[in-house]
Amino acid sequence: MVVCLIDGLGWQSLREHLPDAPHLASIAGGSIDAPFPSTTPVGLASLGTGLLAGEHGLVGASFEYPETGEILAPLQWGRHPTPMAVQPEPTVFERVAAAGVRVTSLSPAAYAHSGLTRAVLRGSDYRGVEDAPERLALLRELHAQPGPGYTYVYWPELDRIGHEFGVASPDWRAALRRADDLVGGLLRGLVPGDLLVVTADHGMVDCPTDRRILLEDQPGLQAGVRRWAGEPRVRHVYVEGGASADVLDAWREVLADRAHVMARDDVIERGLLGPVDPLLADRIGDIVVVAREDWMLASRVDATVSSLIGQHGGLTPDEILVPALVARGEDVRMGPWRS
Repeated sequence: MVVCLIDGLGWQSLREHLPDAPHLASIAGGSIDAPFPSTTPVGLASLGTGLLAGEHGLVGASFEYPETGEILAPLQWGRHPTPMAVQPEPTVFERVAAAGVRVTSLSPAAYAHSGLTRAVLRGSDYRGVEDAPERLALLRELHAQPGPGYTYVYWPELDRIGHEFGVASPDWRAALRRADDLVGGLLRGLVPGDLLVVTADHGMVDCPTDRRILLEDQPGLQAGVRRWAGEPRVRHVYVEGGASADVLDAWREVLADRAHVMARDDVIERGLLGPVDPLLADRIGDIVVVAREDWMLASRVDATVSSLIGQHGGLTPDEILVPALVARGEDVRMGPWRS
């Protein structure tokens, strides 16, 4: 079995650009909801553990880790805090390997020892690969080995291009064609008995500059607030002394119809993060703010990320809907979903 995750491949964007993705278009399937927040650490953690954010504990692109008081940003995570302490649940890879299946990850070498990998993707034989030919060559070697195998193939480029140039750009469409070429190679490598699943961690929405709200410059948003984390489409806001109705009301008044502003208890009650382990609840902001439409909650605390065109994390269909495509070696043209 091969699971290919194309970072940043939203269902809506894929449907709009089918001529650029003939191999993806040939595979049967449809859309599923990405976990919320619709961002890479959360999506990879859910794929790696089979759990939603409220149980695996990676609740955003960055969040407060109460045990140390620091802001943890999983994409920049090294050795501290200890990955096993942050996310101790067994991974899917560990469970599959324990059943006697050969488990391999084909991903960039730079991520091999990251905190995120060790927290949510541990349990596989990690092979550092940098391009599509390397991935396909290693996969052919693995297929030649006896016994059952489970291979995870990660493709990060589309997300990077989408952030920098936007999903409406010619650059994004070119990157989609390169991702589709990889999928074509995976399809050609299938033999009877093989299974290929293609999915993503999130989609993306383009945020024009006139829809950027710089939080530091909004009067009324600083009073009673210790810090905020997350990313421009969804912010965790941590309040002095815990939950405060006054702070909640202020954020709702200032942001009005540009964002959903929810108390932590409301987020939990609505099930946005799935079932929430009470021991992990304090990682969630006292207030969670989700940008509507194509608004961006920019901040100087992550100025580089806040300057990017393509964003994700929120609840729009462009961000939440991702493909779930399945091909079998017996018939790689099961009936295209595009019809």
